[in-house]
Amino acid sequence: MAGLLGIGVIAAVVISSGSAATTTPATQLPTTAALAGAAGLTAKPPWGAPDSPERYIKAAGLSVGPMGTAAHFHVHLDIFVDGLPTPVPANVGVVPATGGMSALHTHDATGILHIEAPEKDSRFTLGQFFDEWNVRLTSNAIGGLTAGSGNTLRAFVNGKQVTGDPADIELLAHQQIALVFGPSDANTPVPGTYNFPFGD
Repeated sequence: MAGLLGIGVIAAVVISSGSAATTTPATQLPTTAALAGAAGLTAKPPWGAPDSPERYIKAAGLSVGPMGTAAHFHVHLDIFVDGLPTPVPANVGVVPATGGMSALHTHDATGILHIEAPEKDSRFTLGQFFDEWNVRLTSNAIGGLTAGSGNTLRAFVNGKQVTGDPADIELLAHQQIALVFGPSDANTPVPGTYNFPFGD
């Protein structure tokens, strides 16, 4: 996924891994081509949840409800811009008017991504979450921030930097993902773990 509706996360570095989908097998996961034409929000942070969530849920290759527990796990996402935390908002992947939601969503602004899918082999990527969020995420850009002029975008999974397109990172249980945008020589502390609430 790259530079398409919501496929945008911090500008300038890399991450790797995974596929994308909600309740479809890995071989049928949405591709970048399938999302072609999706613009993605290119504003500067902070980024709120989109006003028309159904549109962006669909752009991510997902659908609204019913929820399931065959695949039920959580991931934590941190975003740092110029050394400062940028919030991941509540209600990404949620339709507040009806309470409906996709299998990949947030409930609050803690940065916890909830995966509640009806099929055990469902797979999801970070790019899908950014598509739902309508924030651009590519290998060198997140939202309206683009790497260059001394700034980079780096991605970390469980404290280790990864290379590739961060949108391709597959979401797995209890991952700690961090996206860091800013000067290449900045020493932004990156968490390697997250203390999930009991039961999560």
